[in-house]
Amino acid sequence: MIISKKLQDAINAQISHEFGATMLYIHIASFFEREDLVRLAELFFAQSEEEKMHAMKFVHFVLEAGGEIEIPQIPQSEQKFKDAEEAVATALKWENIVTTQVNALMDIAIEDNDHISQDFLRWFVTEQLEELSKMGSILGIIKKSGGNLLLAEQVIERNRIQAESVSAE
Repeated sequence: MIISKKLQDAINAQISHEFGATMLYIHIASFFEREDLVRLAELFFAQSEEEKMHAMKFVHFVLEAGGEIEIPQIPQSEQKFKDAEEAVATALKWENIVTTQVNALMDIAIEDNDHISQDFLRWFVTEQLEELSKMGSILGIIKKSGGNLLLAEQVIERNRIQAESVSAE
């Protein structure tokens, strides 16, 4: 096995957390869908799929490193939100927790002097900056909308279109 047992176990726990995030984002997307906020629902359904992809990246890495997959029980996620601000604040809180978890994985890889795992985990470290920025931005837009979630959706959609046109250049 290329990775240490300690790192393998920590990554298996992270796989569970990533699947938990998948469920959290489904609940948030469902909240927005029930409120007829289509763009926000789409955004969080897509976020759910992204979290599943993260979990699978970890699964494939452990297997490629000769380890075993032993996923602990997936943690229960928040299911009810009083409003949009609480839903997105929950997502931002979750991304802060995941950042701490990813940093802890990197700490283990550094401690093990495991350059292969460090290289793999660097992608997740960078990804967490994007996730924190995205959720922080969405939360800021919702707060600034003064409760007008249709306006918030318009701003989020405009920002998405601008980001897509910049990345296409």
